Amino acid sequence: MGSMSRAFIFITMVACLTSVAHAIAGQATFYTPPYTPSSCFGFEDRGVKILAANRGLFNNKAACGTKYRVTCTSGTNAGVPKPCTGNSVDVTVVDLCPGCVGNQVDLSQEAFAVIANPDAGRINIEYNR
Repeated sequence: MGSMSRAFIFITMVACLTSVAHAIAGQATFYTPPYTPSSCFGFEDRGVKILAANRGLFNNKAACGTKYRVTCTSGTNAGVPKPCTGNSVDVTVVDLCPGCVGNQVDLSQEAFAVIANPDAGRINIEYNR
């Protein structure tokens, strides 16, 4: 194999690992409709694949409109031992979750259902831009 091919493969592997390394570990819960009004967009409907961010992530509305990919990594309670579907969901920040702490986020019910069984209520996640 030529040195150019090896270099390309190496760069590709590093790029893949870099995106994984930037994932933020946290927890997610969900909220139910109506999704308007929201802190970011008032009565403008931004769909159902949305996220309410904790205060740090929300950053005084600086995160409004930011898109994240969220993946369930595991459950947090004994009620649903394996809640994750194996899917990821792309969501847009539309609101503040005033009760969320640390790296917790609140997904719309529809977004949560893409990645986990809603009966779990709270799940461990990774999310990144």
